[in-house]
Amino acid sequence: MNIENSPEKGFAAQLPKNLAANIAYFLANVVIGVLLVPYFINTLGVAAYGLIPLATSVTGYVAIVVQSLNTAVSRFLTVDLQREDYAAANRTFNTALFGLTAVILLMVPVALAVAYFAPAIFHVPAGEETGAILLFLGVSTAFLIRSWSGNFTVQLFAYNRLDLQNLVNLTNLIVQTGLIVLLFALIGPDLALIGGAYLAGAVVASVVSIILARQVCPHLHLSLRAFDRTRVKDLGEMGWWVVINQIGSLLFLQIDLIVVNMLFGATSAGEYAIALQWVILLRAVAGVLSGVLTPTILSCYARNQTETLIKVSKSAVKLMGLAMALPIGLVCGLGSQLLTVWVGEEFASLGPLMILLTIHLAVNLAVLPLFSINVAYNQVRVPGIVTFVMGIGNFSLAIALALLTGWGYYGVAAAGAIVLTLKNTFFTPWYATRILGVDIHTFTRSLIPGIAAAVLIGVAAGTMGVVLQLPTMVTLVVAGAAITLIYLVGTWAFALNGFERGLFVSYLPPAFRRMIV
Repeated sequence: MNIENSPEKGFAAQLPKNLAANIAYFLANVVIGVLLVPYFINTLGVAAYGLIPLATSVTGYVAIVVQSLNTAVSRFLTVDLQREDYAAANRTFNTALFGLTAVILLMVPVALAVAYFAPAIFHVPAGEETGAILLFLGVSTAFLIRSWSGNFTVQLFAYNRLDLQNLVNLTNLIVQTGLIVLLFALIGPDLALIGGAYLAGAVVASVVSIILARQVCPHLHLSLRAFDRTRVKDLGEMGWWVVINQIGSLLFLQIDLIVVNMLFGATSAGEYAIALQWVILLRAVAGVLSGVLTPTILSCYARNQTETLIKVSKSAVKLMGLAMALPIGLVCGLGSQLLTVWVGEEFASLGPLMILLTIHLAVNLAVLPLFSINVAYNQVRVPGIVTFVMGIGNFSLAIALALLTGWGYYGVAAAGAIVLTLKNTFFTPWYATRILGVDIHTFTRSLIPGIAAAVLIGVAAGTMGVVLQLPTMVTLVVAGAAITLIYLVGTWAFALNGFERGLFVSYLPPAFRRMIV
């Protein structure tokens, strides 16, 4: 198979393929994620199930340096390749590859220590101690392997081949899930088997990423002589501030389950993880949508197309908010019914927790396109400091609200909603306007339609859930379908201007474009 790419040709034509691939991967992720949760609850129990998302949360802290350096590499390598400076691209690639290999080797003892002491640090159900150790070990090792192979998947990103990047992710997901189900059927439910499945999926996906990267970008070659100490300085300076930013982000996004486990035990953590699963899925949706846009922003920056970048970013925030308002509103309005159908009526009481975890995403997911601006312009120092400081504030507030108010894990959820929303309502839009030199309210105004839509949809869905005296599944289908149809037609007709419709249509495959236009 020969895959040809040019940084000049076919960039826009690739967008529909990327969106289709992102949607396909997202749907697979949603289906598997939704089905695995009740499967794990039935086979492992609620308490043991809670250790699985807990392991992935903790692993995020273990591999934070590697992930942050990958972000820096993606920025520099994309700019080099888009400018067709292959000598500089080879220096960036090899400096990153050998540097990250050394960093990962240094992280191995940390991963081993965290896995070994996991039963002593966290609440683990009796009899699951060994399984928990192997789960943490497998998940953390898998994470480090995928982070190392990020040196190759970033080449796919640089050439806007997100369809192939999603093929790598889908390979990991299918191998991982398939092995879990197969091993559970052959051997029996065991946390250790999940760790092994994560590890196997990471190895297979990494091999696929290396093969695809070689086909997409034949300009890069493995060479120790291309290691550039001056490039280490560039990557390190940006990477350091991304590390700070990532730590803050993790204190926002992946600290709550850790706090709940340590304060309230494994069973409470399992219940919290059930409600949190829908937040993870919604973040995955937003990641799909913003991920399609990121290469475009980096390409505009590399080619000095500032006006286009501003216009696209402003519209992207509005479109992201409107797109995410529908699932956010439906989850908030029909949370109890959704839980009843999904994991059983005994968990329907988690509906208010789902609302608290979900409603603020109307703001906090809409701003995702703006983070690419920080990376493109290498302006990550101030966001890193702000995110780190507010992340510590979130951690402190989570403990305070959980213990001092008697709210339990609702206090943990409330802390995240309050602090993250404050940051992304005020600081994130403002800093993007500062970088681009535009009016301070440029992006704030773009947030309003999505917020209003999410609230209206939530109220409508909640009302229909109460009024419709139908079986739970029928209520979900009827209410969801009716609201979705009305919302899509209304949004297209009244909420979008000509440029925004054109931007949306440009991401669709040609067949769908002809249907709309």
